[in-house]
Amino acid sequence: MKNKTKIIYQNIHNLTSLWTEAGRFKSSFVSSSRFNYVACDDLQWPNRLWFHDDLDQESLELAKEHVFAESPNLIVPYWDIYGSDSEQLLTQNGFVKLFEQTGMSLKLHEPYEEQIDLKITRVSTREEAITWSKLFFAAFGYEIHPDLIMHTHVEINYYIAHYQTQAIGTAITYQTGEVTGIHAMGIAPAGRRKGLANQLMNQLLHLATEDKSQYVTLQASEMGKGLYLKLGFAEEFKIKNYRLTDDG
Repeated sequence: MKNKTKIIYQNIHNLTSLWTEAGRFKSSFVSSSRFNYVACDDLQWPNRLWFHDDLDQESLELAKEHVFAESPNLIVPYWDIYGSDSEQLLTQNGFVKLFEQTGMSLKLHEPYEEQIDLKITRVSTREEAITWSKLFFAAFGYEIHPDLIMHTHVEINYYIAHYQTQAIGTAITYQTGEVTGIHAMGIAPAGRRKGLANQLMNQLLHLATEDKSQYVTLQASEMGKGLYLKLGFAEEFKIKNYRLTDDG
């Protein structure tokens, strides 16, 4: 149980550290005693506000007064790790749940084979950043802007997946300590139903072992969870993502 609790907190730390790093773009990251947030009105990602501890009414009121008054569209992730009913405070204060994810992890034991049919390249040029952004939009339906990618691509690894010379997918890896977090892994519609998501995941696991990580963490949608379970990932906690309503 102790190791499970540790990896849950490492999963959350990796995710929020990624948002923090992305928030260096346009100096949009702000830290406070009760919560941190990234607010950049002309971007769709990351634009998050997350609390340091279990949610309480005073912290939520401070966030609404000092942050949401200026940036009402920030997404608030709520991790169900506290054994409390504090999630109800969000709905009582005018927030609505948008989507839900599952926090998952995999302990790396042995090297994973490089894939033959699928290759990945790390973004390093603006042309590649534009390609990555377009592929991500095709896969997920919202934008991570090329300017943000170019500003952060040294610290954050943005990968383009290629199949038979065609760019078909995206992924992000971000390392914090012994953990590699995998984010934004998606296949554009033209490349789906060919087993390429599985190949891409194996390629990313191979890279994580080369980087000497002990664990890989991610946050899975309901649609993607089955793939990760087959690869040996464990389900550990839920992330419920909220946004303030117009009358909140």
